[in-house]
Amino acid sequence: MSNPRKPFRFNVGFIIHEEVGYNHDFPFAVEEVTLGGDLELTDLEGVVNVGKTPQGLIAQAEFSAETTLTCARCLTEFIQELDWSFAELYAFDQRSVTDSGLLLPEDAHLDLEELLREYALLEIPINPICKPDCKGLCPECGQNLNEKDCGHRPEASDSPFAKLKDLLK
Repeated sequence: MSNPRKPFRFNVGFIIHEEVGYNHDFPFAVEEVTLGGDLELTDLEGVVNVGKTPQGLIAQAEFSAETTLTCARCLTEFIQELDWSFAELYAFDQRSVTDSGLLLPEDAHLDLEELLREYALLEIPINPICKPDCKGLCPECGQNLNEKDCGHRPEASDSPFAKLKDLLK
């Protein structure tokens, strides 16, 4: 936290020498950050609890942030809130490594930037929508239907099932 270029790198060396079960909280609050060169987050807040286990150090984290996305329907930008958490084990040696493959670095400094990026990306929807009732764009003229109605209406369908709609009336 002391290095502004690496705000998610911190020293856990003192935890290694404690008894099993000891844990310590590392709070984070970053106004603006770009993770991995492509994920821009604002108002990132969170806490990482690092605890000692017989196999290594377990980092349990909870974070929240905001990012700007483009609506898949109307193509306007909007702010999306993200909330995520994770738990990862930094193993003391190769025998205790989990599927994530994380080993405790020799300098006992954890850098969570890549983990934060990966878990935050999982929270971003595949087709982000600015609001549940977004009307999207007019397929004929491209007008944002949330801003104003352009007057275009869909033509009668050529589908052989179009007549079935009349039966619903």
